[in-house]
This record gives sequence, structure tokens and C-alpha cells, in this order.
Amino acid sequence: MEALLHLAIIWTSVFIAAIFAHKTRLTPVLFFLFMGALLVNTGLLPHESDPFIRGFAEVGIIVIMFALGFEENTANFIKSIKRAWGIALFGALGPFITAYSIAEYFWDTTNISMMCGLAMASTTVSLTMVSLRSEGLHNTPAARGIMTSAVVDNISSLILVALLVPLATGQTIASVAGIGLIIAKAVGFFVIVMLIARWVLPHERPHWLSRIPVIGHYGIKHVLSFGEGEQSVLTVLLIALLSGLLAHEFGFHPAVGAYIAGLILKEEYFRSTKNPDASFYESTKRIIDSVAFSWIGPVFFVELGTKIIFDWDIFVSVIPQTALMTGGIIAAQIVFASLAARYIGKFKMEEALMIGFGMLGRAELAFVVMDIAYVQNKIFSTEVFYTLMFTTFCLNVCVPITIKLWKPYFNKAIKS
Repeated sequence: MEALLHLAIIWTSVFIAAIFAHKTRLTPVLFFLFMGALLVNTGLLPHESDPFIRGFAEVGIIVIMFALGFEENTANFIKSIKRAWGIALFGALGPFITAYSIAEYFWDTTNISMMCGLAMASTTVSLTMVSLRSEGLHNTPAARGIMTSAVVDNISSLILVALLVPLATGQTIASVAGIGLIIAKAVGFFVIVMLIARWVLPHERPHWLSRIPVIGHYGIKHVLSFGEGEQSVLTVLLIALLSGLLAHEFGFHPAVGAYIAGLILKEEYFRSTKNPDASFYESTKRIIDSVAFSWIGPVFFVELGTKIIFDWDIFVSVIPQTALMTGGIIAAQIVFASLAARYIGKFKMEEALMIGFGMLGRAELAFVVMDIAYVQNKIFSTEVFYTLMFTTFCLNVCVPITIKLWKPYFNKAIKS
């Protein structure tokens, strides 16, 4: 019963965190982490979590990553890549190089530097879109540029997670053969996913596939519309879990597979086979979002927050590292992303700078990398972990502030 008591405490803290996030318009992730740290340092949660809570948290991050992929419109995403690829590439490359260099300067360990760069390479779109919406800017071309760039950034970061984590954790030797094996695994995984997305999931399959008994006569719409869509949530979560397990078999984090599963599921698959006008997409998405962001997913972040055991000596000791890391990432993110938006994406300079400000945030994938490096594989020392946590907090606070301050200049530019 003790594990259930801990879960009740965590869910209470999640509700309180949601209230604070709503009042401050900051990402709830910050408050989830804060509540986890508060609970463990006040003794309400133990330093060593119950296996049930750890397992629950693992399910949470898988569902979160699936939900993030599920909410993306694949067609719009592909159309926007042409304009956004440069923003995503340089917007991730700048922070990666900066974080890697700063980590190398302070800790002089390649694996730590590599994982620090990886944690800081991926931006978040949820915090930025909430901030833009609060300022009435969420339907602007710059907002769409941020959205698409962040998605491309996240996908490329997921690929880097798949490639670099096995090297950093020692699962694969850093040799030509070892790197080749990782690349082969990555290619193999994505080829399988593409085949599933191209031939298995679509309702209208190739003629040769339709000849297969039973399977050839039923498509994904039949499965999702079974029982008037009552089992659609179970179906997509099963797809996410199976994709996560497939990714794990290829040596990747299950979150990689879950995200890709969400990305390849299209809205058209949720139309009823009996009534084409009926769709189960919105109801399914609403439930998935509730599961991911309201009651299972947040457990992951609260659980991660419990790793922050407050120690004044550690806090003081990482002030130089945090200050340099935060300042370096801010400068690199704004400069690299803005210049790419201006000269590759062809945005106005005021729009380009807004894109740079909007890409400062760090959220889900950064915490996944920190969890892998600190909790699961002990690559990070406590000092490194605290540095990245404080840096992430500072970067996320900067997003709504910079967007609000830059709004007058941005509005003047888009009206001219």
C-alpha cells in the first residue's frame, strides 16, 4: 500500500503544479520537477523510489513521446521541411557544440560532453506555442516556422539519441565498426517503421497485400472503428508500446519508437468504416493528451525531480557552470536559429529573432536524455545533473519573457 500512497502524493503534487503553471503561464514540466524535489527534500517521498513508481514513470514518458508525435500533422510537417530544415539544423547544432564545449571545459570527459550536447540540442514547442498563444501570435508564419523546426529538431535529436547513447553508455565500442553497427540499427529500425507506415497501416493497401487471407481484407480503420471507436485509445497505445519495444530491440530508448508511432498515425485512419463522416480522432487525441499530460506522464517528471536532493554546497558549486552554460546556450540558440531563419527560411529579421527566442525552451527530450545519463547509466555526476537542470529551468523561463518583450517589434514588422 505504500507505493499507492506515494502515487497519491505525486498526483496531488501534479494538480498543485498544474495550478501554478496556469497562473504563471510557464511549462508545467518546471513545476512537476520542483514538486518532486520539494517532496523528496521534505521527506514526503523516499530518496529511493518504489519499483512500481519507477515503472509507472517509464510508461509515462513513453505515452508523452507518443502524444507529441500523435499531435503532429505529418502532411503539413513534410510540406514545411523545405523552409524549416536550416533552422532546425543550425538551431540544434549551435547549442550542441556550445554545450559540448562548455562540458568539455569543466569536466573533460567525452561521454559527459556528448550527453550534455545532446540534452541541450533539442528545443520544445509546447512551451513556445503556449507563450505565443497568450500573446496572440500563434497563427503567424513565425509560429509555424518554430513549430516545424522544433519537430524536425526533435526527430533529428531522437536519431542522435539512438546513435550516441549506445556509445556513451559503453554498449558499443567507439570504432568504425561500432558506429557502423549503430547506423545500421538506426536505418533498420526506420526502414521497418516506413514499411509499416506505407503498407500495413494504410486502409487501402497494395493489391498484392490485399490477397492475403483475412489480413488483406481489413485495414487500420476497421481496427480503430471497432465498437464505434471505443477501443481506439487502447489500439493506438498498443501501437505505441509495440513500436517502443521494437525500438528497444534495436538498442534505442522506447521513447524513440513511441514518438515515431505517433507521427505515422494519420487522422484519416480514425474515420468510421460505416459512416465516413464520423471520426474518432479528436476524442482519441483528447484522451491521449489527458493520459500523457495530466496523470501518467507527469509522474515521470515528478519522479525525475526526486533526484534533486537539495544540497547548498552543490548548489553554490555549480553556479559558474550553470551561468556559463545558460548564457552560452541562449547566445548560440538565438544567433544560429535566427540567422538560419533569415537567410535560409527567408523570414524578416524581426520574425527570425522571434524564432530564435521561441526555440530557447528545453523540455521532454532533454529530460529523457538526463534520465538516461544520470538515473539509468550513471554517466552524469551530481554536479553535471544539477547544472543541466538549472540551465533548463533558466532557458524555459526566458521563453515567455523574451517573446513578450519582442512582441512590439515583431508586430510592427509583420504589419509593414
